[in-house]
Amino acid sequence: MLGSLAAIAVIVVGGFFALRSITINEAERNTRDQVQVEGKLVERAGLTDGILRGKKAALRKVDDLVQGEVLSNSVIRVKVWSRDGTILYSDQPQLIGKRYQLAPDEKELFAKGGAEAELSDLSRPENRFERQERKLLEAHTPIRTPDGHQVLFETYQRFSSVSANGARLLKALAPPLLGGLLVLLLFQMPLAWRLAGRLQRGHREREALLASAIEASTEERRRIASDLHDGVVQDLAGVAFGLAPLAEDADRRGADGDARVLHNSIDHLRQGVRDLRTLLVEIHPPSLESAGLEAALNDLLSPLKADGILTELHVDDSATATSGRDALIYRVAREALRNVQEHAGADRVRIELTRPEPETTRLVVADDGRGFSEDDRERRGEEGHVGLSLLEGLVRQSDGTLAVDSQPGEGTTVRLEVPAT
Repeated sequence: MLGSLAAIAVIVVGGFFALRSITINEAERNTRDQVQVEGKLVERAGLTDGILRGKKAALRKVDDLVQGEVLSNSVIRVKVWSRDGTILYSDQPQLIGKRYQLAPDEKELFAKGGAEAELSDLSRPENRFERQERKLLEAHTPIRTPDGHQVLFETYQRFSSVSANGARLLKALAPPLLGGLLVLLLFQMPLAWRLAGRLQRGHREREALLASAIEASTEERRRIASDLHDGVVQDLAGVAFGLAPLAEDADRRGADGDARVLHNSIDHLRQGVRDLRTLLVEIHPPSLESAGLEAALNDLLSPLKADGILTELHVDDSATATSGRDALIYRVAREALRNVQEHAGADRVRIELTRPEPETTRLVVADDGRGFSEDDRERRGEEGHVGLSLLEGLVRQSDGTLAVDSQPGEGTTVRLEVPAT
């Protein structure tokens, strides 16, 4: 719609200047025709050879004709020139007898005839009495005295009359032009409305698909964690428990080789059980539902502590109230900490869970790692590292905001804000 309105504005403004240019060209053509008609009138009805010698009777005869038939609200000055640039007649008597340099195109008219019209150069000395008019259109045509002597007939027309003609033409054309553009705009509005609605529906559908994908991922993680816990983990723990008496019996019998193999097998089985339980926490944290968000966040920090990274966890009591956003907060924290462990090379990590306002819960995960630039983030996205980016849509759907601030060498801060209820 804004583009259409801009197009209308361009058409209106451009049309005005185009019509103005056309009007000026048309006015110059009309002025050339008019000066020829007026020149013929003066030639036949008022011009005598006495004007060449400055005879008062001849000048008076021309002046009576000019004052009565030529001068008007638009034509304000008339001059008659000789070939040598002498003004033989002017309705401004002070100019009569003065001699000025004729322009080349004015001299050429004596040879080729016809008429010329152009904007006046009011800075020229012969135009000193017209300067207060600001802008004039002057026209010339050669005429002859009864004895055949050529003189140059010149008129000066107000340019405001040309502009007025252009304005009248624009007023005549503007209603149908604007009406057509308005009809076009009205036809575009339903199309634009439907297109906007389609884009909004598409956006909502993408957000719903993203939410469904994440929810399906969560459900699949829960199912896998449950199957592993009730199946493989229990089986491995049972095998380790069953091998323990055999290892003790081998120790009593002095079968050191058998006892060593059994103890090694038991140790490997128990380490495997611990690794699987750690993986189960990564896949689906049972502490989030059973012990709450603070315990789940503390579990997320455990692998970082094991890697020698200093960790801090600050949780406000008001922020731990049961909320439908706990799972989302946990997912964002898990993804942020995974990035810290895999990419940041950090020495310290801090998690803050607060409620700065009664209606808002804020999660901040900050590290002092190497950080990254926007180009690095785009490159990682192209390589498939899009965990936080995928969560942004789910955060927006929950009426929250997710921001990642990072600079090379200055660490990274992930800030999540979601409604508290």
